Order: sequence, then C-alpha cells, then structure tokens
Amino acid sequence: MSVPQSPLFGSVAEVTERLAEAGYLASTAVATTVYLADRLGKPLLVEGPAGVGKTELAKAVAAATSSGLVRLQCYEGIDEARALYEWNHAKQLLRITAGQGRESWDETRDDVFSEEFLLPRPLLTAIRRSAPTVLLVDEIDKADVEVEGLLLEVLSDFQVTVPEMGTIVASRRPFALLTSNSTRELSEALKRRCLFLHLDFPDAELERRIVASRVPQLAESLVEALVRTVRVLRELELRKAPSVAETIDWGRTLLALGLDTLDDDAVRTTLGVVLKHQSDQLKAAAELRLN
Repeated sequence: MSVPQSPLFGSVAEVTERLAEAGYLASTAVATTVYLADRLGKPLLVEGPAGVGKTELAKAVAAATSSGLVRLQCYEGIDEARALYEWNHAKQLLRITAGQGRESWDETRDDVFSEEFLLPRPLLTAIRRSAPTVLLVDEIDKADVEVEGLLLEVLSDFQVTVPEMGTIVASRRPFALLTSNSTRELSEALKRRCLFLHLDFPDAELERRIVASRVPQLAESLVEALVRTVRVLRELELRKAPSVAETIDWGRTLLALGLDTLDDDAVRTTLGVVLKHQSDQLKAAAELRLN
C-alpha cells in the first residue's frame, strides 16, 4: 500500500527557484502546474510542439529534487514487454531444463515465475523505487492506443499487476510527467487522470533569458538579434520551426565562430543550425532576403 510522503516542493515560488537552479526558467503557469501535480499526487500531461522544453521540464524536476529519472521513450509499436516488464525466457528455459526429473512441475513453475526471472521495464522500475523518482513517459502520442490502457492502472493507483506474482503497489509515488507533441488525440480516460499543461514557444523576453543563461558569454545585443531572428523564422510556414534548444545551439555556434554580429553572411552560413530541411532554408533565405 502506498504510504504518505512529503511533497517535493513547498510553494510555487520554490518550484520557480529550484528549477532555475537546475537550468530551467519556468513561467508562473509552469511552476504552478508542477507544484499542483506534486501536491495533489497526480500525473502531469504536457502537450505542445516539438522543442519547447517538455522533456527538459521532467529532467529539471528530477535535478531540482535530487530524484532519479526513469524514462519510457514511446514509439510506434511499443508494447507491454517494453513498457511494463517481461520474463527472461532464456533463463527460464535453462531453469526448467535443469529441474527436469528432480522436482515436480509445480515446484519448477513457482521458481521460474519469481523475482529472479523478472525483467522490469521503465513503468515497473519507477513503481518499485523507494527513493524519490520522476517517471517520464516521453511522446506518449507516438504509442498505440493500447499502450494508454497499460498506463491507466499505473497512473490511477500507481500499481502494476503481474499475473504470476500479484499486484505490486508503489511504496513511494513517482512524480509522473507525460509529454505529447499532439500528433494524435489522447484518450479521455488518460486525460482524466492527469493535470494538463500546454507549453508553447516562450515569449521574447523569456527566450532571451534562457539563451543568456545557457550561453552567458554571448553579448546582450547578439542574444537580442538571435531571438528576434528566430521569432521571425517561427512565423513562417516551415516543416519544422526552430526549437528553443536550436536557438541556444545557434548562440553557441556564433560564439564558437567568434562572430559578434548577426549579419546576412552570418545567418546564411549558420542557418543549418536551426533549420534542418532544405525547403525551410530556401523559404527563410527568401523571407530574410539573404540571396
């Protein structure tokens, strides 16, 4: 049975402060939602376009609270064996073979379906940890609908049922954070179990602060020009808009090249850092009149 536990954060202000110490500059809305998810013991579903810091938020919460991070990376075709647990079939077969003629099948069966032969995957691993844990279910929208069903028991009661062994209940609830790029609609049953947070690209002021904190050697004027240019690019109809991480990479690129201004030549030669499709680069070059 799950036991009462101390919250990870004491206030919204503390969330903001500790995430900042971990390198994540959170808005008031983000800090408030993280605080409520922790205080209410509910999973947090974070939706938004790729590259806005959804996964980084989970990593920052783990770092800020000295928690272990357990990550389930979802993809098309992921199944129960990769998400929850599976049995070590090769080892089980060796054990069955070794016991033939020396013990009854009941004795063998009880042994092969025991802890020694169980291979826990991320969901079960997070449930069984007694230390503070952040469970990151990354890009849940890439998984099949059936995987959401596997999550319902975990997210409702923080427990996993292994038919051969019984129900394993968390002794300490993990801080669960699910991310989605909104490539498909998630089930209402899953959403009901979560608090919801939509993350979009930060406003100009916050993005300037993020870049300045990650690339502190970059001149303030260059940070300003960088963020302004990236925001222009995001307004275009691109296959992939530049992420915050790519803005930071662009700043590091300019620093590595020793550039002190973001003129046309600098943009033209480094555009591949933020735009990863040729069609996007051509469109941006035309819009920015780099040709």
